[in-house]
Amino acid sequence: MKSRGVLVIPALTIVLASTALLFARKTASRPAQETFWPTKGWATARPDSVGLDERVLVRLDKDLASGTYSEMVDSLAVFRCGKKVFERTYPHDYAKIYAKEAGERGAYNMRLTGRYNYFDPYWHPYYHGTDLHTMQSISKTVTSIIIGAAMQHGDFKAGLDTPVLKYFDISKVKNVDDRKRRMTLHNVLTMTAGLDWNEKGFETGDPQSDTSLLEASDDWVQYTIDKPMAAEPGKVWSYNPGATELLAYIFQKETGWDIDDYGQKYLFEPLGIRHEWKRTYLGVVDTEGGLYLNGSDLAKIGYLYLHDGMWDGQRIVSSEWVKESVTPYFQTDVEEQFKDGFKYGFKWWLYKRPDSTEYVWLARGFGGQNLQVFPEEGLIVTYTMWDVLPESTGKWIVPSDFLPLVRTKTCTGDSH
Repeated sequence: MKSRGVLVIPALTIVLASTALLFARKTASRPAQETFWPTKGWATARPDSVGLDERVLVRLDKDLASGTYSEMVDSLAVFRCGKKVFERTYPHDYAKIYAKEAGERGAYNMRLTGRYNYFDPYWHPYYHGTDLHTMQSISKTVTSIIIGAAMQHGDFKAGLDTPVLKYFDISKVKNVDDRKRRMTLHNVLTMTAGLDWNEKGFETGDPQSDTSLLEASDDWVQYTIDKPMAAEPGKVWSYNPGATELLAYIFQKETGWDIDDYGQKYLFEPLGIRHEWKRTYLGVVDTEGGLYLNGSDLAKIGYLYLHDGMWDGQRIVSSEWVKESVTPYFQTDVEEQFKDGFKYGFKWWLYKRPDSTEYVWLARGFGGQNLQVFPEEGLIVTYTMWDVLPESTGKWIVPSDFLPLVRTKTCTGDSH
């Protein structure tokens, strides 16, 4: 995942959509403490009706309009108490913006054509002209949730201490040593598999990075499992998209289900989420970066975790899985401009709040995809972008930038 394109929003001119904030004119009549389930769509409300400061949102919108942030921002939305209080989309002509790059082979365009040309407007950032936006590495977070759902339903029976090589014919795997034999599902979930992987090259646009070479290959699973070991599993955090692709293969071996089909039945359909999911050239679900959602449906993932894995009376994932997923197991090497960087759970990024002992839960994706969940405030923020060139620079946006929104600790808003 490219660190620059996730929480940083460079300073460029922004093109504002004609459709503006979705501020409902009246506060919903039902009690504030009642849980609203947005399965069929989010109810809308004024920010002050759920204890948020509308002036902060207006200032943010003005900053976007003035060019403080990237012209590549595609959407921004804010949710609290089961309601959408802010939403804006920003249309761009990506066919024109990336026309030159689309025809030049490079780190984000290894095959020049098709679904792994990141500059092809038929595939990126929107899926075939729909409102479904590429999620990139947020796909990894959703993959871990689907595994949790399968464990909840008893379909994924293996424990997290299960060796990864259990699912492979070892005679067909290269570079097998004792360390690779000790690599477990837990290691894969926490990005501590120990495989030798050059990810920083992808951030700088190096076509020899392992992620670029993976996406140019036919067999992503074989490419990944054949990599030599660089560290003892569970000891060193190292971002490795290929390791998450192993989970698509392992999921089918363990459950007999295609992970996308399972996700549709046990996650997407119950939550009312529309999605698309790209596949590798051999037809394996691209769990490392192929998912497409819109911002409103992405927020439902955060809402599910805010409610401890429950959705409208139905248990989607266990409370134990939710807790483990957002447990800070390892410090990452992604410091960016944050003093303490991020910690990492089960495909969730965890940002330590400067004003609290609690963490903000984040799902993050290449190009600027972001889901931020503030468990203390019950606040959810989503934004999407498609800012993928290495030379982009500009102002950063961090989770603490959204905390001034909060005027009350509960969903009870102001009376005016």
